[in-house]
Amino acid sequence: MEYSAINIRAFIGAKDFEESKEFYTKLGFQIVEIPGKMVLVKVNEKLSFYLQEYYQKKWVQNSMLFLEVDNIEICHTDLLSRDLVSQYKFAKLSEIKSFDWGRECFLHDPSGVLWHFCEFNP
Repeated sequence: MEYSAINIRAFIGAKDFEESKEFYTKLGFQIVEIPGKMVLVKVNEKLSFYLQEYYQKKWVQNSMLFLEVDNIEICHTDLLSRDLVSQYKFAKLSEIKSFDWGRECFLHDPSGVLWHFCEFNP
């Protein structure tokens, strides 16, 4: 490339847009309203994605986002403490799983988007 890439953002859909915005807020992310039928969801100052008021079941339920974290134990404890699974019918949180490359847990959002929260081995 003859230019520098600065950022990359995924677009994900929402079965119930307001519920999904609430879910991501409770997850600790920041919702930034923008024109159109979408919002910018900021994980932190550098990481974000677009949440759309648009739903195609096959697309959304096959969407996955990968979030690398520095400590999967602390991350998992934080996810559990937010009690999202009891608040949202379709939210699911797995236990931490170990692999040759590292460890991860999985979280489904209310629309079926699968999040991978991962910590790579040093």
